Amino acid sequence: MAADDGKAKKDTQNPKAKELYKQAGAQFEENKFEESIKLYSEAIMEDPLYSSAYFNRALAYAILNKYEEATRDAEKVLDIEPDSYDAPYVMGIIAEYQNDFQGAKEWYEKSLAKNPNYEQAKARLEQLQKKADQHPDMPAPSGAPGKVTAGATDSTIMEEGQIKKVRWHKSNITFNDVVGMDKQKKLIHENIILAIRKPELLKAYGKKLGLGVIFYGPPGGGKTYLVNAIAGETGSNVIIARINEIVDMYAGNTEKNMHAIFEQARKYTPCIIFFDELDALGVKRDGGGGGGEAQSFMRMAVNQFLQELDGVEKNPEGIFVIGATNAPWDIDPALKRSKRFGETIYVPPPNLKERKGAFMYNTRKMPLAYISYGRLARATMGFSQADIDEICDKAALIPAAEEDRTGRRRKVEMRDFIRMIKQHGNTLDEWYAMVRKDIVSKTETQIVDGKKQTIVKEGKLSPEEKQKYKAMVKDVKKSSSPWYAIIRKVVRYFSLYVI
Repeated sequence: MAADDGKAKKDTQNPKAKELYKQAGAQFEENKFEESIKLYSEAIMEDPLYSSAYFNRALAYAILNKYEEATRDAEKVLDIEPDSYDAPYVMGIIAEYQNDFQGAKEWYEKSLAKNPNYEQAKARLEQLQKKADQHPDMPAPSGAPGKVTAGATDSTIMEEGQIKKVRWHKSNITFNDVVGMDKQKKLIHENIILAIRKPELLKAYGKKLGLGVIFYGPPGGGKTYLVNAIAGETGSNVIIARINEIVDMYAGNTEKNMHAIFEQARKYTPCIIFFDELDALGVKRDGGGGGGEAQSFMRMAVNQFLQELDGVEKNPEGIFVIGATNAPWDIDPALKRSKRFGETIYVPPPNLKERKGAFMYNTRKMPLAYISYGRLARATMGFSQADIDEICDKAALIPAAEEDRTGRRRKVEMRDFIRMIKQHGNTLDEWYAMVRKDIVSKTETQIVDGKKQTIVKEGKLSPEEKQKYKAMVKDVKKSSSPWYAIIRKVVRYFSLYVI
């Protein structure tokens, strides 16, 4: 810890270990984390009980996403110094980066139990609230501003494969917290918010109330975040329906679990039931899944799902069902018919303006030096909203880790973001290439009886589906094309290394 915090980690009397530690710190400050790890390791070889070296090596490992190594080092610090309050703090960061938000919460609270004035742990607990909004299955951190209603159920309770109690929550996120997506917001207002907030207005014009909408698009685009924004706009409760909790191997449990979710929603209206990865639950019942017991269980889940939707269709007021998927063409057609999931809304990856806005939004509470948001937006061409969120979070860790080690405070700088962009990369390029194989037709030349023949191999999509999902198909074709890959690579290179 920094000297200002009143408790230093165990130092060493070994001059060579001290010198290696100092050299490692210089590499760390220059964001050369691999080099710093090697030097910290050499310092530890000189003094196996040098807890400061273990601690800083853990920070470097965490920044490089090497969580197993980081955890091992933080645990070593706790072995050497059981009363350490900064080692639990690092354990919390490691858990948070792996989306174990409940585990992160517990580690930060352990750190504060040993030092109630530890500002960094307090700050991370507050930042966890943002994660709680994006991942509603996480209980609200104690001591953080409440976004999840205190009366909400913290977890789903199951007994012998049956759901006995379903978790639900409220959200204070609104459209003001959603960067860009003006077209999507308009469609959501017309198709969801009016149906929940002003059903009598629609009835006055003879408009029938739908009960479901499908959000589709690439992963990391903010579909779950949109659901929470809708809940905040309408004051609705939210139930996250999870497939691993619904489907059970014992006869009758799958149907009972699906029914329990809809029954819970009826008790807490207005209520949004959110089915993430709807394609996994609403898989087509045409035998394409290969049969077997697992396929049988999924068919039972789909059939019960349809029955529950039919029940809501007869009395739609107070319940709205939203599904999210990266592969809408894999959803059973019966689910997509009018008045079930009749509407589909495409949630695309962020454009340049939206990426710039995402950086501005995610850094609004950080102590910043001069930041060129336009350059960051160009450097993340093709990145998802989730990518940008993680880049910002990890960029803030770099100066925080430096202060923890040296006691010197500085602002988050442009170089921190550039370092994290280079390290993080983008998660969508591989996804686009994979999806292209499934949905885009391709022409192959084959030799038959010594003659060349051109054969067109169709993708998964029917002509109707190609038209319905044309926005996504267009993005997949563009983003996975060789020429666009070159453009993207050039733009990123110049943004990262030149201007």
